[in-house]
Amino acid sequence: MTEAAVQGPLTEDELRRLDAYWRAANYLTVGQIYLMENPLLREPLRAEQIKPRLLGHWGTSPGLSLIYAHANRQIVNRDLDAIYVTGPGHGGPALVANAWLEGTYSERYPSVSRDEAGMARLFRQFSFPGGIPSHVAPEVPGSIHEGGELGYSLMHAYGAAFDNPDLVVFCVVGDGEAETGPLAASWLSNVFLNPARDGAVLPILHLNGWKIANPTVLDRIPESDLVSMMRGFGYEPHVVAGDDPVRVHQLLAAAMDRALDEIQAIQAHARGTGDGDRPRWPMIVLRTPKGWTGPREVDGIAVEGTFRAHQVPLAGTRENPEHLAQLERWLRGYRPEELFDATGAPVAELRALAPTGTRRMSANPHANGGELLRDLVLPDFREYAVPVTTAGQPVSEAARVLGTWVRDVITANPDRFRLFGPDEVASNRLGAAFEVTDRAFTAARHAGDEHLSPDGRVMEVLSEHLCQGWLEGYLLTGRHGIFTSYEAFIHVVDSMVNQHAKWLKVTRDIPWRRPVASLNYLLSSHVWRQDHNGFSHQDPGFIDHVVNKKAEVVRVYLPPDANTLLSTMDHCLRSRHYINVVIAGKQPGPSWLTMEQAVLHCQRGVGIWDWASSDEGAEPDVVLGCAGDVPTLETLAAADLLRQHLPELKVRVVNVVDLMRLQPESEHPHGLPDSEFDTIFTRDKPIVFAYHGYPWLIHRLTYRRNNHGNLHVRGYKEEGTTTTPFDMVMLNDLDRFHLVIDVVDRVPGLGARAAHLRQAMVDARQQCRDHTRRYGEDDPRVAEWTWPGRGKP
Repeated sequence: MTEAAVQGPLTEDELRRLDAYWRAANYLTVGQIYLMENPLLREPLRAEQIKPRLLGHWGTSPGLSLIYAHANRQIVNRDLDAIYVTGPGHGGPALVANAWLEGTYSERYPSVSRDEAGMARLFRQFSFPGGIPSHVAPEVPGSIHEGGELGYSLMHAYGAAFDNPDLVVFCVVGDGEAETGPLAASWLSNVFLNPARDGAVLPILHLNGWKIANPTVLDRIPESDLVSMMRGFGYEPHVVAGDDPVRVHQLLAAAMDRALDEIQAIQAHARGTGDGDRPRWPMIVLRTPKGWTGPREVDGIAVEGTFRAHQVPLAGTRENPEHLAQLERWLRGYRPEELFDATGAPVAELRALAPTGTRRMSANPHANGGELLRDLVLPDFREYAVPVTTAGQPVSEAARVLGTWVRDVITANPDRFRLFGPDEVASNRLGAAFEVTDRAFTAARHAGDEHLSPDGRVMEVLSEHLCQGWLEGYLLTGRHGIFTSYEAFIHVVDSMVNQHAKWLKVTRDIPWRRPVASLNYLLSSHVWRQDHNGFSHQDPGFIDHVVNKKAEVVRVYLPPDANTLLSTMDHCLRSRHYINVVIAGKQPGPSWLTMEQAVLHCQRGVGIWDWASSDEGAEPDVVLGCAGDVPTLETLAAADLLRQHLPELKVRVVNVVDLMRLQPESEHPHGLPDSEFDTIFTRDKPIVFAYHGYPWLIHRLTYRRNNHGNLHVRGYKEEGTTTTPFDMVMLNDLDRFHLVIDVVDRVPGLGARAAHLRQAMVDARQQCRDHTRRYGEDDPRVAEWTWPGRGKP
C-alpha cells in the first residue's frame, strides 16, 4: 500500500475493487479492438485469433473507463440519477465495455450474454462487418451523443439538464475536442442553467495531451492559464493529475466528492431560497497519459503518453510475432482470471460495484428519451386563425400570428417545451412568447434589460451551434422544442444536422430505442425579404442540404400564409422522430386561405387552388405551380395578369406546402403516386413553377415524373443585394411579369398572338426597376396589388 492509498477518501478495499473494475473495462476494451476468439486467454494467443482489420481508438478509452468507474461510485453512494456524455466518442469500446459490465448490454442484446460466449461475440462484433461501429453510436446503451464529430458534447449535456432537476450529467470533454469553436462556446452554457429548476452538468476536461498526430493546446498552456480560463467561464476547477493509478484513483475520488458536494449545496441554496442567479459550478481537469496502461513502447518507440496511442498501438499482431506476444502480455497484465469467473461473467465483487436498474448510466431512461416523452398540451391552433373572407385579405405577419400560439404552448407546457434561437426570437416575430416568459439568463442583469430571468423558457445565445446542441440534448432526453433562425445562417449547423439525421435514421432500426420528438426548424427572415441586410443574408440552400438525408427522417414545409403556418406547426409539434424544416415569412403578407381550407390544404400537402384558376374543371393550357409565400404571391399576381390579358387561356394554379409531395412515393413516404401527380400537373402541359429556393431542387425531386420535360422552374439564382422586395424577385426572374413571359414562351401557339403582352411585361419590369432606383421603394402597382376578388377562398 502506497502512502497515497491512505491519504484519499477510498479505503484500501474500495481502492482495490475500483481499480479491478477499471482493469476489467480496459481488458474488455482491448479485447474488442483485437480479438475474434479466445476472449479469456484460456490458451496462448494465436495470430489467427486476431481480427484481420484492426480498428478502434485505444488512446482515450482508459480515461473514459476511469471516469465511468468513479461516476458509478458516486451514483451508488448518493443514489444519483445520472447519464454519461463522452466528447471523445471514438472511445466507443470503452462505453460498450462498461455497458456490458453493468449488464445492460446483454439485456438489450441477449445474444451478447454476460459469459464467455457473450464476451466472444462482444469482441468479434466491434468494428467488424455486420457488427457495430467504433464510436459511441446509437447502438450503445446509455448514449445520447456519438461524438464522431467533435465539439458538441457539452452543449448536449446542458440540453439534457434543462428542466431535469434531479439529473446529473457527467460530461467528458476531450482536450482535442476542446479546440473546436462549438465546444469553446459551450462553456458559456452555465449562464443559462438555473440551479433551482434544472439539473447539473459536471464537465470533466480530460487532458491526455494528444490528438491524432499533434499535441493538444490546452495540455501545453500553463496550468495557471487553464485554471484562470475555466474560472473566467464561471467554473471552479478541481485539478487531478498523475500516472500512478493508486494516486489518481484517490485524487479523482476526492475531486468528485468535492464537486458533487458543491453541486448539492448550489442546488439546495437555489431551491431553498428561490435564488436562480449564476453560481460558480464545479468542473474537473483530469490529466492522465494517453493510452494509459497500454504498451509503453513498440519497436523501441514510445507509445503510451504519445499520439501513437491514439488508435491501435500494436498494428502488426497478425504478421509480427513480437507484436502478438506484446499484445498477450498487455491483455494478461489486467489479470483477467481475477476479474471474470469460470463462466466468463464478471466476478460477483465487480457486479456488486455497479448501480442497479435504471440507476445504471447505460440503462438510464434519460438516455433513451422516448421512454420519458409525453405529448405536448397544444392549444387548438384554429382559435388563432386569421379571418379570411376574400382571398389575400387581410394582410398579416404569419410568424407574428404563430407567435401567439407558441406563447400559449409555452404556458401549457412549463416543464417540457422551450424555444431556441440565436438572438432572433423577437426579430422573427415570435415576441409574443415574452408575454408569458423571459429569456433564460442567470448572469448579471441591469436596469433596462428586457425579459431576462433565470426562469425564462426562451433560450437565446448568439451561437447557432449552441441552440442546435441544446435542443438536440433536450429532445434526446424526452422533451420538445422549436429552433427559430434566419434562413441564411442556419447553414452554420449543417454538419450538426447531418449527425442528428444519422442518429434518427439508425435509431429507427434499433428496437429498444423509442422515438423522440421531432427537431423543428422555423426559418424566417428568409431569402426574399432581406430588405436591409442584403446579399450576405440571402441563401435558401438549407432545404437542399436537408433533402439529402434519408427520406424517412426529413420533412420540408413551405406554408404560404398565416393559417397554413399554424396548421403546419401544430402538425410538426405532434410528430415524432423527424427533422421538420418550416420556412415562413415574418413580413406583412396576404392571407389566402380560411382556416378550414388551410387545414385541408396542409393535409393534402399539394392542391389546386380552384378560386385562383381559370381552367374551370377543363384541361388547362398551362399549370402555374408555386411553393413558398413570396413565390405564391408572384404566381397569383401572374395568374391575375393572364386573366386580364389572355382571358381565353385556361390556367391552373397549384400550391405546394409539403415539398416532399413532389417526389414519387417510391422515394419518400409523402410522395404523390404518379397518377395523382399527373392529375394535378398533367402529363403533357407546360408547368411554370415558382419556387422559394434553388430551382434545381424541384427538378431533382420531379425528374422521374412523366411531365418533367415540360417543367420550367424559377427560383433563387444567387442574385441579391440590399433592395426592395419586388426588385429582389426581379433580380432572380421570379417576378410576376417574368412568369407571364414564361407562359407566353412555353404555351404552344401563344408566342405570336401574345407578342404585345410579352413586350408589355418586359416594359413593366423595366418600369418597376426604374421606379425603385428613383424613389427607393416599389412601384405602387406592385406594392399595392391585391387579388381582385373574382374568386373567394
